[in-house]
Amino acid sequence: MRFGKPVGKSDKLFYLSLMPFAALILATFTLIFIALVKESIPIFLKEGPRFILSATWAPSERSPSEEFYGVLAPIIGTLITSGVAIVIALPVALALTVFLEEFIPPNIKGVLSGLVDVMAGLPTVLYGLWGAYVLAPFLKTYVLATLHKGLSWLPLFSCTPATPYTLLTAGVLLSIMVTPFLTSLTREAYELVPYTYREAALSLGLTRSEYITLLLSLIRPAVTAASLLSLGRAVGETIAVSMTVGNSFALTTCLLSPGYTVSSLIANQFSNAGFYRYMTSALYGAGLALLLTGLGLNLVGLKIMSEWRSGLHG
Repeated sequence: MRFGKPVGKSDKLFYLSLMPFAALILATFTLIFIALVKESIPIFLKEGPRFILSATWAPSERSPSEEFYGVLAPIIGTLITSGVAIVIALPVALALTVFLEEFIPPNIKGVLSGLVDVMAGLPTVLYGLWGAYVLAPFLKTYVLATLHKGLSWLPLFSCTPATPYTLLTAGVLLSIMVTPFLTSLTREAYELVPYTYREAALSLGLTRSEYITLLLSLIRPAVTAASLLSLGRAVGETIAVSMTVGNSFALTTCLLSPGYTVSSLIANQFSNAGFYRYMTSALYGAGLALLLTGLGLNLVGLKIMSEWRSGLHG
């Protein structure tokens, strides 16, 4: 429940006591943003738009003037892996939501809901280890080769899967990682549908499938918002993606080839950046692009969610 402005003295004191914590969060974000902008200025002054539009990553130890860094390939890789993750995770999250809310007893529901929450809180390095040593070999043997054999006429599956560490592997692992988060958001939206709507649907004699379809249609904007928020979360995943994406600096749209993401680029190259004049600035610039992308997705998702809640109860 959202309360209005504080009216009593105790309310005002409580309100004022919360302000420093809100200000601290805002100040921290502002400082991070300023640091990213400040440190990325040299690479933008040197390369301009080519930094975003080029897929060449060429450090040079001979002369700083020969260095050139373009992050188009990691940006494309980030969009591909995150997109694959949402395409896979969304139907799974919706199915889990309906199953948990409509088909199982409350005692079992509590156990399964707890397991979903546990999965959401697992360290990403555990997902990375499992993805690298279990998921990737499984996909290489049973999925990647099959997709190439049957769908090689499609550009997405045209390249031969020479390694288990590919854009598709990272996308599948990301989908497993974001499914608990996406499920939590869709379940929250599903539970927020007023009982008057539910009672009206049942009074019309709808079947269970028609009833569930109606409720899902009511939360469609919330599902869109949840997908955007989950996409923003997938964009920033680092360790697990670095261990499964292949880390190949090549501009490709084939899901069966290794690639790079912005987060994995930063994680893998930062230790070497001090040896070059402009690489550190390039990594900060990549981080700034990642921050703006995630911020934009989250702001749009939160706006859609807020408008849906207001309309639902207004």
